Amino acid sequence: MTAVPKRIHLSRNEVLNIEWADGFISRISISKLRNGCPCASCREENEKPSDPFRVLKPTEMEPLRLIKMDPVGRYGYKITWSDGHDSGIFSLEYLREL
Repeated sequence: MTAVPKRIHLSRNEVLNIEWADGFISRISISKLRNGCPCASCREENEKPSDPFRVLKPTEMEPLRLIKMDPVGRYGYKITWSDGHDSGIFSLEYLREL
């Protein structure tokens, strides 16, 4: 069965709420969604050991916001973030998993 969203909305720019056609409701925090970005560069970055001396970029010091979600075909969404990142395509199945 393919996951089909019926309604998607953002609560207080903190939680993405997805009501699925089967009645299930997903509530995904913005930070979890951003940290779970499936793009190659984010996956590579997440596999590296954390660097305790890494200097934060100015955009990383501001609260993260989801700017927009554009549908990609009938299988997912491309999300644009306030930190400028927009290369991850979140499949419907992956959004349902999160």
